[in-house]
Amino acid sequence: MLRDTRLVAAKDLRIEWRSRVTFSQIVPFAALVLVLFGFALDANRPVLETATSGLFWVTVMFVATMAVQRSTAVEITDGARRALLLAGIEPVAVFLGKTVAIAAQLLVVEVLLVAGVVVLYGASIDQWPLLLVTCLVATIGIAAAGSLLGALVAGVRARETVLPILLLPILAPVLIGATRAFDDALGSVAVDGWAWLGLLAGFGAINLVLGALAYGVLLEET
Repeated sequence: MLRDTRLVAAKDLRIEWRSRVTFSQIVPFAALVLVLFGFALDANRPVLETATSGLFWVTVMFVATMAVQRSTAVEITDGARRALLLAGIEPVAVFLGKTVAIAAQLLVVEVLLVAGVVVLYGASIDQWPLLLVTCLVATIGIAAAGSLLGALVAGVRARETVLPILLLPILAPVLIGATRAFDDALGSVAVDGWAWLGLLAGFGAINLVLGALAYGVLLEET
């Protein structure tokens, strides 16, 4: 299963590397969102500093939606989904592979976004370990939920509009928990970021378990 997981993840990442969609479309979009948020709140710097964590993760949610839509489109093009079934790869391996690929893309974007909030918003990072672990754990939860819902809407004709409607409400716990943990990491609000990290870990574990159990049925149905 681990070998098949690596194969699926490598396939998706190779496609993204060759298409350059992440760097040519998703990264500029994320940077533009940060800049627009900065212009909107620049007149009130204290509010901007307090809202930095929330703005960061709202931007990540937008980027995640685009990444999941891209991942889903790759699988339904030229019968790729059926080819995965005929190849005899375990559905769990397909789910984990696509989750790893989405998470890798999101982590690259998040690294650039962290640099963006430091440069554009003047944010200072007080706890690097908390920030890095929050990014990793939250990204796993986002990628797992996105992979599962991507398979769910793969057969829907209006999946480009249905996916955000389903995905964003489900990611609300990530938005809340990651924002609070970032508040502690950035030193902008006095909260226990490590406690909120536990919420993120629980959310990620639930999504991974649900995805492993349900992905095979969704893969066959769509």
